[in-house]
Amino acid sequence: MRSWKALAAAALLPAGLVACAPSTSDSDDSGGGESTTLQVWSWRTEDVDEYNKIFDAFEKENDGITVEFKAFTNTEYNTILATGLTEEKGPDVAALRAYGGLQPLCEADRLLALDDVDVSAIGDEVLAGARCQSDDKLYGVPFATQVMAVYYNKTIFDENGIEEPTSWQQMVDAAKTLKSAGVTPFATTGKDTWMLPIVHDLFAAPRYGGPEFEEAVLSGAKDFTDADYVASLDVVKELAPYFPKDVAGVDYTTSQTLFTSGKAAMFPGGSFELAFFQQQNPDLEMGVFSVPPPPDSLVDHSLTPGWVDASYGVNAKSDNKEAATKLVEWIATKDFGQLLSDELKQINPVEGVAPKDPLLNEMVELYQENPAAYLLLVDFRYGEPGGTDLLGAGLQSMLLGDKDAKAAAADLQKGVSQWFEPAG
Repeated sequence: MRSWKALAAAALLPAGLVACAPSTSDSDDSGGGESTTLQVWSWRTEDVDEYNKIFDAFEKENDGITVEFKAFTNTEYNTILATGLTEEKGPDVAALRAYGGLQPLCEADRLLALDDVDVSAIGDEVLAGARCQSDDKLYGVPFATQVMAVYYNKTIFDENGIEEPTSWQQMVDAAKTLKSAGVTPFATTGKDTWMLPIVHDLFAAPRYGGPEFEEAVLSGAKDFTDADYVASLDVVKELAPYFPKDVAGVDYTTSQTLFTSGKAAMFPGGSFELAFFQQQNPDLEMGVFSVPPPPDSLVDHSLTPGWVDASYGVNAKSDNKEAATKLVEWIATKDFGQLLSDELKQINPVEGVAPKDPLLNEMVELYQENPAAYLLLVDFRYGEPGGTDLLGAGLQSMLLGDKDAKAAAADLQKGVSQWFEPAG
């Protein structure tokens, strides 16, 4: 089992997816010379302006290299990238999904192994998310890690006499008060199923046992039909009365708008939401909290799940490998990491980078105190069907009333069993 205590302590905040735009080069892959243009691809369409600003700093330090940042729709990116990496005019540098999301690309030799890139300022637990299982080589420089928390609207809480909950019952009582006042307690989506496993782990990781269950399921001592894991799925169903009306038809964007517009008081999500919320409503006064353990939890305290979100890797077909490698090596430095943290409000894993945003810093502290893995992403995306896809579909069916928790858990276990082999 990965050491999530070590990841929290040493990586998140150390002490101290067509058409392919061409890459161009007037120099002989020199990384400098007269002119080299690097195409950088990502799924973060919302971050284009900020990334252009960040890469301006790299260009100033590297005469002759221009970085062109191109973002694609999140849900289409995997397909676009897989195609782009097979063509001569694909990206030079690409944002890569972590863990199982990386494997098809490195195993197909679409990426350059970063054997000589200095990543000494990034912890081993973080680098594990960018290593290929087949050869244990590094194919990306991790640049963002995420943690889960519940955002809340401080003004709405104050207007309704609600304090930040420190117990499950306090949280449920707050939800009841808000619903009686005509305010949606929790803004979330039941339509965009990728978000549902996040909601599940955020609310129910203590119920199924968090890190101890992770160890047991990876060793084969338990599986997803375990009674406590089944009960953890019911936690989400039990909270459904406090979700938006007809939540199975509410998409992710609508759930965000419900929160930023003040129509909902809380939003269960991740640190990746912070910058967007602040941009959409600069006047929104927010707080964050880790969810207190539900009744009958196997862990008697809050857990804050986290994961390595993404890395940047080099296209094996790039005509500009030297310059591209120079860029990803810069991404492994504190200079890049602090710019990313400041401009995008993202948690960067490079040693010495500290979030200046107080809410982001608070989320890091919550994770450091009681870390856990975002289980189905970290450990169960290495085959098809993937764990998050299976559970997302299962939870949606539960919200629609088409399936109970026991059936959703059985479907999850049956699906991952097609490729997952316990270590024990």
